[in-house]
Amino acid sequence: MAEHPRRIVMLVQNGVTGDSRVQKEAESAAAAGYEVVLLGASPSGKAEEWALGGATVRLVPVNRVFDRRRHEMRRGWLRSPLAYPPGPLAAYRQRQARAWRTDLDTARARGASAAALAPREAAYRVFWGWTGLRRKATRRLEADRAAAKGGVDRLAARFWKAAMGDRAWRRLDPALWDLELSFGPVVDELRPDLIHANDFQMLGVGARAKLRARAGGRDVKLVWDAHEYLPGMKSWKGHPWWKDAQIGHENEFAPHADAVVTVSELLAEMLRDRHGLTELPEVVMNVPDTSGSVEQPVPGLRERCGIGPGTPLMVYSGAPLEQRGLHILVEALPDLPGVHAALIVSYPQWRYVKRTQERAAELGVADRVHVLEYVPHRQVVPFLSEADLGVIPIHHWGNHEISLITKFFEYSHARIPVVVSDVKTMSGLVRRTGQGEVFTAEDTADFTRAVRAVLDDPETYRKAYAERVPLGEWTWDSQAKRLTDLYGRLLGAAGEEEEHPRP
Repeated sequence: MAEHPRRIVMLVQNGVTGDSRVQKEAESAAAAGYEVVLLGASPSGKAEEWALGGATVRLVPVNRVFDRRRHEMRRGWLRSPLAYPPGPLAAYRQRQARAWRTDLDTARARGASAAALAPREAAYRVFWGWTGLRRKATRRLEADRAAAKGGVDRLAARFWKAAMGDRAWRRLDPALWDLELSFGPVVDELRPDLIHANDFQMLGVGARAKLRARAGGRDVKLVWDAHEYLPGMKSWKGHPWWKDAQIGHENEFAPHADAVVTVSELLAEMLRDRHGLTELPEVVMNVPDTSGSVEQPVPGLRERCGIGPGTPLMVYSGAPLEQRGLHILVEALPDLPGVHAALIVSYPQWRYVKRTQERAAELGVADRVHVLEYVPHRQVVPFLSEADLGVIPIHHWGNHEISLITKFFEYSHARIPVVVSDVKTMSGLVRRTGQGEVFTAEDTADFTRAVRAVLDDPETYRKAYAERVPLGEWTWDSQAKRLTDLYGRLLGAAGEEEEHPRP
């Protein structure tokens, strides 16, 4: 049997490339001497693999079968007897009607008389009307089920919560099984010594893999990296059962974690209280990695926007979610003549981004709005430094009130003034340091005021970085050491070798 360093398998439910935290964690663990495999979900549906520093990234195809709940796969005999059963029949009937219509038009083009075609036309109209009625009933049933607002839906949700408790996620959001069924076998094959599960959805995947390893006689440690305070966040999906399902899933598997990591001291305390943890979670802030090889982006931010150094430029960088509020940059532009807005987003193709661009066109400012894709995480700080100010316009959600988000630290290391909404933790820090302005969330007029204040006197805000902002504490080296020290406490030194058969 060959000797080997301890193996860490990291789990994340995204495609890795836009997630600077998991990339930095993987690189740092590998640099500390661990063998690291970072598993993410493939956005293309195809398996992919590449090197990330000394770590290996593997993207796993996720077969999304359970996005529809069990009752959505049944025919709605009582709720809507005219609706088609789930499956392809509704689309088939519609296409059948179109083919019939085309056949009749072809016959007419060949010279068939109206009288000759009358019986077929009458039959077609009956078929079209009947199938149209059923398609309408089908769409209404699907919408009702998706909204889960009917009395039967509310009754079902209450029943499953009462009958199954936290385990009710299996009925409320079985899509969590898609992650388990896709990632679980890969984790088992890798035979890790430690599993680092990022966020609440991958917690269950890591916990089940740990339990299977224990049943097979292997001791595998589980680290849960909690990025969010789940009860205080906005649901990722519109279904009213989704959030209760995630909370139950987290409650079921949190006790299996050997250690918990999170992003802020306040969140650490909240997680300890919520889950009755015996130890306070280790805080690893998601600050930029400014040591070593910081890469210069080519072309730079202003070149990509097509503007020169004298043009006022505000930037939003982050996920394009409505609760992040980036549309306020566009709404303010008519009252900020000459100012441009760069929206650096992880998914420029998402509908919210397209709606924001459409709104810019309606307001006549489309030429001053620039939608850009993410750059590699080592290029982020120099990329952002070309802007005049960075914007964090997030709305009032419980999770936002307690967070110091990644982009706050990235703007800070870029040494650009920040304009942040009045969410509790971030606005309080900005007021103390003087590195930017605070505005009332979702208030375009107040946002415009804050931007003008910064653009009118930028040096006052920039001076804060030399005088009051603790950039020296906000470095990844110090945070990475906390993480690798935690691994060492759980596993022993990375240099210690063990003998297992490895795949």
